[in-house]
Amino acid sequence: MSFSVGTLANYTKENEKLLVVSSVLGSKTASLIKEAGTVLIGVKSSETINIMETDAVFQDGSSCGFNASGLTSFTQRAVTVGKIKVNEALCMKDLESKYLQKALPAGSKYDTMVFAEEFTNRKAEKIAAQLEKALWQGDTGSVDVNLNKFDGLIKLINAAGGTVVNANSVALHGVVETSITDANVISIFDDIYKAIPAEVIDKEDIAIFCGMDVFRTYTVKLKSSNLFHYKYDEAANGQFFLPGTNVRVIAVQGLNGTNDIVASRISNFYIGTDLLDEQEKFELFYAAEAMQMRFVSEFKMGIQLAFPTEVVKFFV
Repeated sequence: MSFSVGTLANYTKENEKLLVVSSVLGSKTASLIKEAGTVLIGVKSSETINIMETDAVFQDGSSCGFNASGLTSFTQRAVTVGKIKVNEALCMKDLESKYLQKALPAGSKYDTMVFAEEFTNRKAEKIAAQLEKALWQGDTGSVDVNLNKFDGLIKLINAAGGTVVNANSVALHGVVETSITDANVISIFDDIYKAIPAEVIDKEDIAIFCGMDVFRTYTVKLKSSNLFHYKYDEAANGQFFLPGTNVRVIAVQGLNGTNDIVASRISNFYIGTDLLDEQEKFELFYAAEAMQMRFVSEFKMGIQLAFPTEVVKFFV
């Protein structure tokens, strides 16, 4: 008795585009940015976010004439993508001495993948999880191969220097915190909210991002403080509105372990990728010369923020 696996390779082929979307744009942060419509497609190496800014200077209109005033400026910020691939070779013969032998087809030539659907789905989840972390913690100078393909938001925000609002300062917080605890977490989130520029505080996509660990500390403290008159129905999904405000608090796995908190409009973040490349596919195929099943994935990914002045950081 054995499993019929003859259709599994077809499943992988037919769903390769779905798998690409699930992994490359499947992380929580990437999904939010995708929903905001700020994904740059077809980026091979680097592409600029072209920003136009203008003012409007009121003049006395009680007389005729034309007096030019005002300024329109153009600036750019580059999204540089990392070129990433995932390669794995699997020898089906390694399963012959294990319980998985029951899933192998008859004969000694195994040119189909056992549990192909489960394997590719799990692989997509793993890629998405690694990209989620890299979108925040990526650093091309890192020794971690899963983080050094492109710079993430933490590095980009730090590189923006004083143009980013620093809420962890004596001027805005009263003290400089070195950790986030049960005792200070509520005041930290309140101060981040107060530091958000007034020009963007009313925007629908304004949000405060934190790690799942900080989110848990915050929600537990709100509960222990008996603040039950606020609505936390979505807390199980890792987000809710900051009590008494229109600002969402969103927990993302990419900030776990950092104690870093970032406030911004979601549409202020841009992802660059190359989903139109014919070679950018998940492939699971039989390599006859090596008698192996091989998994191949190649894609490009990068991130950038358009307006550093609209970003608030609380880094400890």
